[in-house]
Amino acid sequence: MAEIRLRSLAHSYERQPKGADDYAIRQLDHVWHKGGAYALLGPSGCGKSTMLNIISGLLQPSEGDVLFDGERVNELSPRDRNIAQVFQFPVVYDSMTVFDNLAFPLRNSRVGKARIQARVEEIAGVLELENLLNRKARNLTADEKQKVSMGRGLVREDVSAILFDEPLTVIDPQLKWKLRRKLKEIHEQFDITMIYVTHDQLEASTFADKIAVMYEGRIVQFGTPTELFENPNHTFVGFFIGSPGMNLIAVERCDGGVRFGDTTFPLSPTLNERLGEAGSTNIKVGIRPEFLQLAEADSDTYPARAMDVEDLGTYQILSVNLDGQILKARLSEDARVSAGDMVHLRFPAGWLKVYVDDYLIQEGSA
Repeated sequence: MAEIRLRSLAHSYERQPKGADDYAIRQLDHVWHKGGAYALLGPSGCGKSTMLNIISGLLQPSEGDVLFDGERVNELSPRDRNIAQVFQFPVVYDSMTVFDNLAFPLRNSRVGKARIQARVEEIAGVLELENLLNRKARNLTADEKQKVSMGRGLVREDVSAILFDEPLTVIDPQLKWKLRRKLKEIHEQFDITMIYVTHDQLEASTFADKIAVMYEGRIVQFGTPTELFENPNHTFVGFFIGSPGMNLIAVERCDGGVRFGDTTFPLSPTLNERLGEAGSTNIKVGIRPEFLQLAEADSDTYPARAMDVEDLGTYQILSVNLDGQILKARLSEDARVSAGDMVHLRFPAGWLKVYVDDYLIQEGSA
């Protein structure tokens, strides 16, 4: 396994890019440490697969360097980088048995027969393919083929990293959770550097210790699932992570805080100072539905009208109109609120986030 460092990396599919919009990946620096289980999360078109293909060597970056354990590998092929990659759709040899598919990478590396036998049986056991080893790959289901494809990436013991490009797309939904947990167990067992590309936040959170969230060619935050949820560094992270996502309101500065319409949110002196230093009018406040509270009317609450209540079994999602803004709050299953009711909202200061030019500002930020 290897530490993978991206240094001043950028990529454009245009021969002569004229501006930032021509770049699939905008200049960034990032490190994937040895033995980590990482997810690369973001919507379609944000640059996830481009980055993965640059790391693997299927694509050379327009600018910057890819380093494995400190050595520049820009011109090296995937084989020379010692990378295993599992794609969105299964890549198997239909005419071969499952055993021969799993053994293929080892035979190419001239591994001895006894070691091939032992390693194939070990990986087949981990992926629950033992009973299929003698079956031709053409006779497998789509999810069985994808497990074989994963096994071919896992079977080699000398790989620098294994890259997964949305590997569960073709898997039956009932099996997805099981396979995600299986990949996590494999990582813990073999301590291999793994990078898992997905647009599904549940897949990312289930698999990864740390998640890199991509948006418009940039990594806008890199952190644990808890960090992304509780302290989103960018408005996109707030919106994209969570169901429903963060409530975001465009506001303007006022004495002692920010406001929209007739509603004012007081801010600490430090945050007010940060806003003044930023000098931007692109200001938003955000709060997650989980942290927006219903409370008795007092000086710290805001009156709003309930618009809709969605009963989701173990909890409810309440939509309210606050001074023309539609916000969502997550309520317990036994909360009693109906459309049309007047409610009072509390925005706990610790959970009300302030964003300038879509990036979070904090009490201790520079």
